[in-house]
Amino acid sequence: MSERAAPFYCPYCGEEDLVPFEGDGTWHCRACARKFRLSFLGIGAPQ
Repeated sequence: MSERAAPFYCPYCGEEDLVPFEGDGTWHCRACARKFRLSFLGIGAPQ
């Protein structure tokens, strides 16, 4: 299984100073001090 992709920038401030945080898919932005989680919801159009 491949490793998950890391985000390129913070969705709040746009900075690239991100580090992994506690938990799966959770990231911390050192620039704006926000923590956020990324998750995959699925593929395809809604039915």
